[in-house]
Amino acid sequence: MFDYYVLSEGTVKNETGADGTVKGFSMKTRINYYRGIPLSMIHDLEVALDGEKVARDAVKFTVDGVDYFTPDELETVTSMRWEFGEEATVFVEKEGGLPAGTHEVTLFQTIRTEYIPVPFIGERTERVTI
Repeated sequence: MFDYYVLSEGTVKNETGADGTVKGFSMKTRINYYRGIPLSMIHDLEVALDGEKVARDAVKFTVDGVDYFTPDELETVTSMRWEFGEEATVFVEKEGGLPAGTHEVTLFQTIRTEYIPVPFIGERTERVTI
């Protein structure tokens, strides 16, 4: 519905841990629907890097920057909401993060909604240079 929101432009970056090593990379995302939803209604999140799908258990999602959930864990999170317009973070665990150079990052977002029997699927690709 709102594919432009799926991957916020210019937000893909490497993430450094407390020990100073690069632990992976992150990107910002907004919901591809016109209303907020509980996190349990996020049906799926997938990331592809340079055409290769990232392992599902390496993908983490957070709306508050504190609590991170894998796509499988999201279906159990009923007490937290993702509001329309709110930027959430998708983090990908990848030792060393994105190496120097140009990369193609694709984020796929699938959400279930109230009253609509089919999920909303959004996808956006961005070319980034590290």
